[in-house]
Amino acid sequence: MEFIETYNLEGLLTGLCTFLIIGLFHPLVIKGEYFFGIKCWWGFLILGVACTILSVYIQNNMASIMLGVTAFSSFWSILEVFEQRERVKKGWFPKNPKRK
Repeated sequence: MEFIETYNLEGLLTGLCTFLIIGLFHPLVIKGEYFFGIKCWWGFLILGVACTILSVYIQNNMASIMLGVTAFSSFWSILEVFEQRERVKKGWFPKNPKRK
């Protein structure tokens, strides 16, 4: 961590991690809607609340920032789950034949 602070790389590291976290949530929304339907929004809500609480209590700046980014990515994913359902209805994504 000293190397990152010495060369003032916190901003770049934050940007990279934010990019990766958002990139991770995209397939999570798709797979969550495919396997569980819109009921998976509860999981995103619980994860978002947990990450929000942890972000407030963690003393390390970078860890707190990453938890905050994860929290809000999770909250945004709740909206995306419902939009994913509409994309499936339009035929843009496959519907799970095993789910009603």
